[in-house]
Amino acid sequence: MKLRTSILPIFFFSLITLGSAQEVCFNGFFKPNSTYDLNRRIVLSSLASNVTSHNGFFNSSIGQNPNTIFILAMCIPGTKPETCSDCIKAASDSLSQSCPNQTEAYTWPDSCMVRYSNFSFYGSYDIGPSQELYETGDINSNVTVFDRIGEDLMERTLAEAPSRTHGHKYYAAGGASLTTSLTMYGMMQCTPELSPGFCGYCLRSNLDNYKLCCRDKQGGSITRPMCFIRWDLHPFAGAFENVTLSPPQPKALPQPPLSLTTPVSDQASKTGKDGKTISIGTIVAVIVPILVILVLLVVGFVVFKRSKAYKTVTVQVGDEVIPINSMKFKFKTIEAATDKFSDSNLIGQGGFGEVYRGKLSSGTEVAVKRLSKTSGQGAKEFKNEALLGAKLQHRNLVRLLGFCVEGEEKILLYEFVPNKSLDYFLFDPRRQGELDWTKRCNIIKGIARGLQYLHYDSHPTIIHRDLKASNILLDADMNPKIADFGTARSFGADQSKANTKTIVGTYGYMSPEYAMRGHFSMKSDVYSFGILVLEIISGKMNSSFYHIDDADSNLVIHAWRLWRNKSPLKLLDTTMGESYQNDEVLRCIHIAVLCIQEDPADRPTLPAIILMLIDSISTLPVPRTPRFCLSIIGDFSSQSTHNSIIDASIGDSDLP
Repeated sequence: MKLRTSILPIFFFSLITLGSAQEVCFNGFFKPNSTYDLNRRIVLSSLASNVTSHNGFFNSSIGQNPNTIFILAMCIPGTKPETCSDCIKAASDSLSQSCPNQTEAYTWPDSCMVRYSNFSFYGSYDIGPSQELYETGDINSNVTVFDRIGEDLMERTLAEAPSRTHGHKYYAAGGASLTTSLTMYGMMQCTPELSPGFCGYCLRSNLDNYKLCCRDKQGGSITRPMCFIRWDLHPFAGAFENVTLSPPQPKALPQPPLSLTTPVSDQASKTGKDGKTISIGTIVAVIVPILVILVLLVVGFVVFKRSKAYKTVTVQVGDEVIPINSMKFKFKTIEAATDKFSDSNLIGQGGFGEVYRGKLSSGTEVAVKRLSKTSGQGAKEFKNEALLGAKLQHRNLVRLLGFCVEGEEKILLYEFVPNKSLDYFLFDPRRQGELDWTKRCNIIKGIARGLQYLHYDSHPTIIHRDLKASNILLDADMNPKIADFGTARSFGADQSKANTKTIVGTYGYMSPEYAMRGHFSMKSDVYSFGILVLEIISGKMNSSFYHIDDADSNLVIHAWRLWRNKSPLKLLDTTMGESYQNDEVLRCIHIAVLCIQEDPADRPTLPAIILMLIDSISTLPVPRTPRFCLSIIGDFSSQSTHNSIIDASIGDSDLP
């Protein structure tokens, strides 16, 4: 932990604490004193000298599979060799101690980064777990200053990449004035092997995390295995040794007076009633402590009120207690907001129950999701959705505002999203034309970003398990928001997949391994995303698809047939007209067929999908034809090499 002193306005001195860079340990484990353990000790012990002898950047591996360890380490450009060496050594030692038997770990201290793994991550696009550290003190002036300099730093980080030597790409540092006496400093860096598109995406993800967790904090850092951002009220080690700042100068704030009396020009003292002079120093000595005490009292009162306001609320559902850090609503308040659940306010109905539009006394519009007493879902789904909704915060996820549990009533309150759900537009011939290609492409990217957050940025990892068009809500600007977490499942830190005997979700969107065997993972959500992309492009629903020339076909088989015949553009919804770019549409179709691969291992991860969507020049893998399509669209000897077998008890027409 680092202890720092910062001077705040109105002569207020505050001690703030910033957690030093922590080590992030993840994935599997190795046995102590194993070959992998020995290889790790060897590579970490010599890492500092290797980095300094290679101009501040080192990337290598040691050992034979399965005991190979891959290493990447680097220092901030311009860091002095001795500073770089000390930083790398300290980082290596901390990883050895904090991650005693984890096969993968990373850390980003002030001046350097170190990462090791048991697989080759160099050039991969798995964004990995993030970590947020920030000071306890808040900024008392412009709390969005890093929004401004953050965007500038990101542009500079990407723009300066081509001019950097290998290992020193993707780095920028700078600052911006908060007041006439305070400056916010920031830096960003990516690992050098990334494409500009993915470096930008990684930094953007960190900035999104910053805006959610610590926008008003005086300092902190957000790290991922591939990128790093840091901000503080002081120049920090390494980043500003060779940086010349030219921060924008805002209007000067009014300066506090030296005394409570009207000053006299060039006068250094005042005369009291008894004729004696009172020096300004004496006045300041009396007034400043009083001001400090008053400010401390005000701050203490605010902290006390906030601690009460954000106290964890618990609610009993069945035999379990749910902790929810959100507002608990009274049933009569919700009745008033919905005009006693008037039919005129009914906007939807599903397995959970009815959804009503409501308006709170504050003027806030809400969507009220009321559990039906005859619903097949119940306390378990309510608890799941309430717990997850309270934790999840992302612009592409629908936001939970509160809940109500009184008697048999179980109600969730969400932000009101005016344009209903995606299926309302996508599958209605009268409204399909409102979704041009630009809107559809933005919806695809937004859904991908929301899934990326669930899979990689939420803690714990969330598998949605029911991703479909009716669970994608559209806001006033047609931005997508993933909804309905009643059947979602969370994974532990070291868990990547799970099995269940109870299949929940919607047939037509389920991956084969989940529908047949109850196996679900992030890759089963990826399959559902692929189906959804095909529906968005075609305007056809997979579960009710019918083609006049192919009565036995479904949307998946139809898409594969068009892909094989090299005519994928025939999949497009004709209501879009000609308002699209061929290359962009072809790329989205290619991504969709990769997502619906039969073998989960062949499907891309969400970070890879997002890279494919934003980086138009990257080469996409060649997809394999699923086995369940071969008997209908023809065998390909070069592509029919799958080892997995689909259960023959379910016919092709029943397959998603």
